[in-house]
Amino acid sequence: MLFAVIPAGGSGTRLWPLSRAGHPKFLHPLTGNADSLLQATVGRLAPLTTPERTMVVTGAAHVAAVARQLAVLPEENILVEPSPRDSCAAIALAAAVIALREPEAVMGSFAADHLIGDPETWVATVRQAIIGAEQGLLMTVGIKPTRPETGYGYLQCGELVGTGPLRRVDEFKEKPATEVAEGYYRSGRHLWNASMFVWRVDVFLAELARQQPALHAGLTSVAQSWDTPQREEVLGAIWPTLPKISVDYAVMEGAAAAGRVATVPGDFGWNDVGDFDTLGDVLPADSDGNVVLGAEMVEPKPGVLLRDTERLVVVPHSGRLVAALGVRDLILVDTPDAVMVCPRDRAQEVKKLVDELKERGEENYV
Repeated sequence: MLFAVIPAGGSGTRLWPLSRAGHPKFLHPLTGNADSLLQATVGRLAPLTTPERTMVVTGAAHVAAVARQLAVLPEENILVEPSPRDSCAAIALAAAVIALREPEAVMGSFAADHLIGDPETWVATVRQAIIGAEQGLLMTVGIKPTRPETGYGYLQCGELVGTGPLRRVDEFKEKPATEVAEGYYRSGRHLWNASMFVWRVDVFLAELARQQPALHAGLTSVAQSWDTPQREEVLGAIWPTLPKISVDYAVMEGAAAAGRVATVPGDFGWNDVGDFDTLGDVLPADSDGNVVLGAEMVEPKPGVLLRDTERLVVVPHSGRLVAALGVRDLILVDTPDAVMVCPRDRAQEVKKLVDELKERGEENYV
């Protein structure tokens, strides 16, 4: 049975001021119902694994909230990072801890902040990836592109490999320019890189040791101390020395060049919930295309009054009335200490506001 690892980090700056460093996007109910993104991630894993074999890797600031939202998980399955070191350290720490329990276990890594429209098809796709992982391949679940997207990385696919619909990943491609993305979209050889990974822990850790020996050595020492009284001492000494690098750069790109990476094409309504415009496209809307997000989670229940509006994304999280008249294609986010308004087609730029607040020293808003 699969071990599932859920990296739960990042502050979701393009979803500011709803998402903050202390309460990031994966803790919010952005799924169209009362479940947070994190709870939805654990929920769709139920056909593949159990709570006892599900781990969350998160920062110290979020441990209490994660434990509250995921009461079904054993306390020891929430692995705490002392500080953010990007995805490789987080995922490899979980792999090293799992390897001490089951040296040839198959592990899947699934981000805490993705939306999946068709969970049953997603489960079937992951099961195909597990077959590839059991054959010793480092597997990634690729997403069939629905448009020439410039905001995602891509997987360049090659020949069929192993059994089932597995394709060799020849190369990981960076986020492309518009004309390059159009070429990828037309080629039929490129998939979006959703950073969903499935592998045997021994195979992954061997590849980590080959490409990142210092990172491997440090995390091996941390894992060996994990269930001992020395954990905090070892973690405190080693963790700050680990390189801050993504698992794509650290392991997967080099493994692909060596012919060790394969993918399963997925088509299950994937979305990485990057900004409010995206949420406006994927969540239920009224007859005029307006989306009101999360009002049911706020006390007192806020009122929303919309007249002659179209394609608004309204996030009423202050408890007060939010009203709009005669406008369209806007994002309105109302929180107790900050209000943000912008056109939907500039939703990606919201993170610039966060950057400016940091430059001004107004970290209390971030």
